[in-house]
Amino acid sequence: MSIYIENNDILAHMFNACTTSQINEFIPEKRGFRIHGHSTTIRLERAFWNVLEAMAHEQEMTLSEMIQRIHDDCIMVNDKNLASCLRVICLKFVNIYAG
Repeated sequence: MSIYIENNDILAHMFNACTTSQINEFIPEKRGFRIHGHSTTIRLERAFWNVLEAMAHEQEMTLSEMIQRIHDDCIMVNDKNLASCLRVICLKFVNIYAG
């Protein structure tokens, strides 16, 4: 299925498709987790939390379990960058598996 986008302006199409009820998707939200007994806070935009929740549901895991698995397996976390790893994983999930 293709979507007609006038003048091939993808950004204008996305901005016009946003409604005031979707503004919350852009607001960063902090959530606390315990990873191997250590407390950590992760700050991501609500849109990313929505994707992570869908991924956890699909994997039959809690969000906390999935965050810990990503923490353990993502090589970027070694650079203390768990939030970036989560964002990239969300994009890959949406591009590859969601649909």
